[in-house]
Amino acid sequence: MDKVYDVIILGAGPAGLAAGLYAGRSRLSTLIIEKGQDGGQIAITNEIENYPGQIVDEEESGPSLIARMTAQAEKFGAERVSDTITAVELEGPVKKITCTGGEYQGKTVILATGAHSRPIGCENEGQFVGKGISFCATCDANFFEDLEVYVVGGGDSAVEEAMYLTNYARKVTIIHRRDELRAAKSIQEKAFANDKIDFMWDSVVESVGGDEGVLATMNVRNVKTGEVTTIEADEDDGIFGLFGFIGFLPNTELFEGKVDMENSYIVTDDNMKTNVPGVFAAGDLRKKSLRQVVTAAADGAIAATQAYKYIEENE
Repeated sequence: MDKVYDVIILGAGPAGLAAGLYAGRSRLSTLIIEKGQDGGQIAITNEIENYPGQIVDEEESGPSLIARMTAQAEKFGAERVSDTITAVELEGPVKKITCTGGEYQGKTVILATGAHSRPIGCENEGQFVGKGISFCATCDANFFEDLEVYVVGGGDSAVEEAMYLTNYARKVTIIHRRDELRAAKSIQEKAFANDKIDFMWDSVVESVGGDEGVLATMNVRNVKTGEVTTIEADEDDGIFGLFGFIGFLPNTELFEGKVDMENSYIVTDDNMKTNVPGVFAAGDLRKKSLRQVVTAAADGAIAATQAYKYIEENE
């Protein structure tokens, strides 16, 4: 492809879409590349309560918020490509992004590929993903109608998704390795008041198993006493659900050796600049203290604004 875009944005989560919106409004030729659905992790979040400006008395979901972000980016002229990135060349005045469907060139690149769910870390986990183990309540809750479900984690996402699962499951048990939740107090209060939610404190899932390829047993160890509890699916059910919400891992494998990283997270300054001129990073893949929709959107806005300044200074 001969065209050289002003900005190429890798990823269409909140950071990438905000960057697309700001770049488009600055009249920069902008391309957003995304291999899956828009929104990243927020697209599978059922309820959002802390995004500034949302209508207080109306429920906001991840998909509804992302749909509006997508429309805004498109309104201001951001082009879209649905493709899988296979390689990047970030040095030099023209950056090259190679995808399965072609090659794209840009004067600047904004890395916004986000993160993915951290595995639970138990023995045999991979055998039962999609067969009882899930990392997305809004995707899979309906498969566990009137069944028992277990949720691993104690942060905001874990507790919020556990409450969502009570709309389907007959009982939800939160398994947390500590003796108190890390979720915001307002979220905790709702969970403790929900009669369908129980808790297993100071506990971790050590292994899972089952017959005929579906999750039916798991061993849970108390980290303080060492006692192991074996949980089995109800005989009439034959299966239970296990949902993992214990954080995320950045999607940065493609950028290893290309930009500075720390523990696989991309290092930037306050202006989202990486150590490579013309390359910026925004959102959950960046080393920072808070990973929320609002901070991802802010990162994207800053990255696009800095990309505009970089182009002006190097024209």
